Amino acid sequence: MVIYFLRHASAGQPFASPKKDEKRGLDKEGIDQCGLIGRFFAAADVQVEAIVSSPLKRAAQTAFLVGNEMGFDGKIQMEPALRPAGTYAEFRAVVEKHRRHDAILVVGHNPNLGEFLGKMISLSGGEAAIDLKKGAVARVDLRRNSGQLLWCVTPRVLRVLYSTAADNVRPKSSRK
Repeated sequence: MVIYFLRHASAGQPFASPKKDEKRGLDKEGIDQCGLIGRFFAAADVQVEAIVSSPLKRAAQTAFLVGNEMGFDGKIQMEPALRPAGTYAEFRAVVEKHRRHDAILVVGHNPNLGEFLGKMISLSGGEAAIDLKKGAVARVDLRRNSGQLLWCVTPRVLRVLYSTAADNVRPKSSRK
């Protein structure tokens, strides 16, 4: 099973009120980050059978925009286990519920999403230190109870890659 860990994209500054903060949506930069990640998934021909998101607005928007960009046509599932206060045991239950799938995308928040990722790739049952930046996505190949981190990319890295690729495909001038 492949699990893609996606931290929600940029959503500006947190609100002081936890209730208001749950409804904080993506800002312009976050919407752009979703486009970058979604196009990266599409270009890499990433196919997921399920997208599972925290129910908080910024995570749900990230899941929807990235899923749309990558051509996902299923229903995005909301899971309270992916909320900022979710536990690793709750996360493992979500993974177990989707065990029949070849690949899933989970969308959540730091610090717990990074902790879940770190625990999934730690052979000793401890925790690897993973700091997922906003809009970052990591691929973990899960085998039995441990996983292998294959890659992790951020929207910033993708901007550089896209810019470099665009520069390299421009026609060269015949002038000397």
